[in-house]
Amino acid sequence: MNAPPLFGALRNSRFARLYAAQTVSQVGDALTWVGLALLAYQLTGGQDAAPVLGLALTLRVAAFVLFSPLAGVVADRVNRKWLLVGCDFGRMAVIGLMPFVHATWQVYVLMFLLNALTAFFTPTNQATVPLVVGREDSGQAFALSSATTELIGIAGPGLAGLVAAWVGGRELFFIDAASFLLSGLLILTLPALRAQRGKVQGETWADVRDGTARLWRDPPIRFALLMELVAAIAGALILVETVTRVRSGLQLGEAPYGWVMATYGLGATLASLVVGLVGKRWPRTRFILLGALVTALAILPGDLVTLAPLMGFWLLAGVGQNWVNLPTETLLAERTEEAAQGRVYGAHFAWSHLWWAFAYPLAGFLGSRFTSHAFLIGGLIALAVLAAVQFTHIAQTTPLQRHRE
Repeated sequence: MNAPPLFGALRNSRFARLYAAQTVSQVGDALTWVGLALLAYQLTGGQDAAPVLGLALTLRVAAFVLFSPLAGVVADRVNRKWLLVGCDFGRMAVIGLMPFVHATWQVYVLMFLLNALTAFFTPTNQATVPLVVGREDSGQAFALSSATTELIGIAGPGLAGLVAAWVGGRELFFIDAASFLLSGLLILTLPALRAQRGKVQGETWADVRDGTARLWRDPPIRFALLMELVAAIAGALILVETVTRVRSGLQLGEAPYGWVMATYGLGATLASLVVGLVGKRWPRTRFILLGALVTALAILPGDLVTLAPLMGFWLLAGVGQNWVNLPTETLLAERTEEAAQGRVYGAHFAWSHLWWAFAYPLAGFLGSRFTSHAFLIGGLIALAVLAAVQFTHIAQTTPLQRHRE
């Protein structure tokens, strides 16, 4: 029997092992953030846990923006197998120290180190997918990885909570460390993962700049990158303001908030399945435009609707978010030669997280200044950015099409 299209990439034994390692490490990420929340509460006596988590998330984004462009350049030059294994074993060591911390500054240091290693692991892993499966099959491979990521995002916190209740908050980090050990061991079973060396490779900092230059000078990739700003604005509002809307606006408890956020993740999971099934029958940029439009429109009524409609709109918002982010990963593989894919994925990882560094403060400002209209105003801002990006893209690509004709 033939495998369903979404799972066809698993017939490639190298990708199956890479996918298993990625999945295990993402379960470790879920354990990390639940364990960190419990540890922050313990260290602060429950009074200042939110600021500790907020600063840890800020350090996460800062590490991604600082290190991922360099990580991509390194990935183009070395055997990626050893780079991925080193990152996994490094994260295992960092997480293994977490049960022994007794001050918040130690948490910040370890979280920055952890996310610096993740900044090397994630874009290297992304660039390795087309290396392992080939450009033609990278779409299905990315779709499967994305669907798994979203499912872990839904189930991971609950699983981590159960494990923490069983073994204890600090002991959770030991299981977390073991997940990174297992991920590294799986990658050790792979053969060498080295990209072709090409003429495009030069001095280190020149290659770092080249990674960003490739994002901005290629019209479809530039379009996708800017549409990710639209998705970040809408997504940040959902992540920051939904709890206020459910708890204060609708006067509901923690469980309904969990249901709303679960539907958001479910929408992203279902969207991954659609992309995997449709494959190349739709242009990537069409998926990206539709996704940005759907996620921006979905949050507009968030200030007014009751629980059931809110869950429906958040399901659509999750679909839209995924239809922006997932096709972009495949677009990078399809439009970049193998010798330069590492630096391009590294630069993209940095820029996409830079959008979130802008979107989170915007969401916080709208939530504090326009409490009853935050989603409406944020949705209108997202739509304005979308319109500007689409208009600019059409204006820039139409002369090129006429020239070719």
